[in-house]
Amino acid sequence: MQEIKIKYFSDKIEKLCYIGGKSDWIDLRAAEEVTMKAGEFKLIPLGIGMELPKGYEAHVVPRSSTFKNFGIIQTNHMGVIDETYCGDNDQWFMPAYALRDTTIRVNDRICQFRIMEHQPPLTFCEVEQLKNPDRGGHGSTGKN
Repeated sequence: MQEIKIKYFSDKIEKLCYIGGKSDWIDLRAAEEVTMKAGEFKLIPLGIGMELPKGYEAHVVPRSSTFKNFGIIQTNHMGVIDETYCGDNDQWFMPAYALRDTTIRVNDRICQFRIMEHQPPLTFCEVEQLKNPDRGGHGSTGKN
């Protein structure tokens, strides 16, 4: 099992834990109370920083219930934190945009992350045909 160094910027949030067998995504919590008006943007502190292993990055996304519970969306839709963001003051944040007036309280679970290995080096080879069955050209359903 890989060990990750973590620094907590707040003693008010629950410590992170990996729950094997349920999901490999780990919940992140608001480290301070944030009140937002509809149309407002804020960086919500998550109260943690990490030293990721070389060659890895963290993918941070909203929880499935975040919009329903708080009326916010993550402005970058998916945050990518690479292993170079590992200094003593490099706290993680969720960039949030409010679609309604809301209050997020300390310790509310607002997003989640997983740690992924960097994409390997790739080369692209141009071809005239892919020679695979067509799926209709519009996503997985083939419908417009």
